[in-house]
Amino acid sequence: MASKKEAGKSLPAPPPPPAGLVGLPRIVTIGTAAWLVVLVVALFTGPHILAWTAFAGAVLGGIGQAIMRWQRAAARRGSKTAQQGL
Repeated sequence: MASKKEAGKSLPAPPPPPAGLVGLPRIVTIGTAAWLVVLVVALFTGPHILAWTAFAGAVLGGIGQAIMRWQRAAARRGSKTAQQGL
């Protein structure tokens, strides 16, 4: 059990995560592009269920990109409800 003297100390702030893990726009763009490639291939060769799945993935990726752009614009405007650090 920690003593009272040790319990009063504050812990240092954790280091920021690596830039590669935080670069969300790049990851979403690559994922959306991959779904679009799968969609084009599935439309010509694959089963219809794969085409619909790829279509859904591409649409959700586009929605994700739109939300990220919206949040980034709100943060630049200085909106109080916008996510910070984008």
